Amino acid sequence: MKVTVVGAGAVGASCAEYIAIKDFASEVVLLDIKEGYAEGKAMDLMQTASLNGFDTKITGTTNDYSKTADSAIAVITSGIPRKPGMTREELIGINAGIVKTVASSLLEHSPNAIIIVVSNPMDTMTYLVHKTT
Repeated sequence: MKVTVVGAGAVGASCAEYIAIKDFASEVVLLDIKEGYAEGKAMDLMQTASLNGFDTKITGTTNDYSKTADSAIAVITSGIPRKPGMTREELIGINAGIVKTVASSLLEHSPNAIIIVVSNPMDTMTYLVHKTT
């Protein structure tokens, strides 16, 4: 089974690592918009494979959703964190655009995937993904 994790920050990388360690998938694709970031995180995680006892293939890609094709599950962790002084409405305004784009791209390449939303504010982003997909 193939799992995609969108967002290679701390939450996304931890999610990919946990999926591999628990042997939930044979392949994990880590995707991020920062050039080379997901690839680097994937290499770091693969170097821990023998230590952590997993054989899950973890690959990284920069904004290439074609690599996520036919994923059974997709986890959306992308978005910006809430900054001091930022209102919930401001966070929604920024992250809604990000999450909607991600959900649309996932739908195009993995139309049958189960999508798990971790992006904040989670309740609003989950509803947005539901409406988008």
